[in-house]
Amino acid sequence: MWRSYGRGATEITAVRGVTGQVNPGQRIALTGESGSGKTTLLHLLAGLDVPTSGAVTWPGLGLRGDRPVGIGVVFQAPSLLPALDVTDNVALPLLLAEVPPDEARRRAQDALDQLGLGALRAAAPDELSGGQGQRVAIARVLAGEPALVLADEPTGQLDHRTAEHVLDVLLAAVDALGAALVVSTHDPAVADRLDERWSMTDGLLGEPVGQGRLR
Repeated sequence: MWRSYGRGATEITAVRGVTGQVNPGQRIALTGESGSGKTTLLHLLAGLDVPTSGAVTWPGLGLRGDRPVGIGVVFQAPSLLPALDVTDNVALPLLLAEVPPDEARRRAQDALDQLGLGALRAAAPDELSGGQGQRVAIARVLAGEPALVLADEPTGQLDHRTAEHVLDVLLAAVDALGAALVVSTHDPAVADRLDERWSMTDGLLGEPVGQGRLR
């Protein structure tokens, strides 16, 4: 699988010749320097981007049109909508997926309670700390009950103590779902918390360390 941007002299290849497989229940740290292709690969895995050549398939997941279902993405920043309170931010992806409003709010509130955020259900995003905002973003993913969670530098903007807590919450949420997890990070402390490590350099994916498989 390859992903390039631009043409001719301005062409940039972000992912080159990657072939991999994520199995149910895996916990994978995707490591590499900034610009190594980690975010592009996560976006390809999520169906948010498409390869220039090759293909991504999701044999264990369903499709809605050309997009996979059953994937939750945690971005580096919480990406909460300021006009919505915490509950509505968590419920919004469910509503967009045509989940009935009452069920969407119930699942949102259950996810917030599970992450210890029940007291902040009616709070506005600008009333949250950085760690609280990222936990709300994790609750938004948890409410969707995904089979695969992709997290792009989820602790990159947090101090060490808050980052540890957010990672604890993320791992516990994924365990509760029984979901697979891929976390992109340049932080060795984060990578050490996961079972396997895939390293990217200049768009290339090296041999995994741990039980992950490339083929």
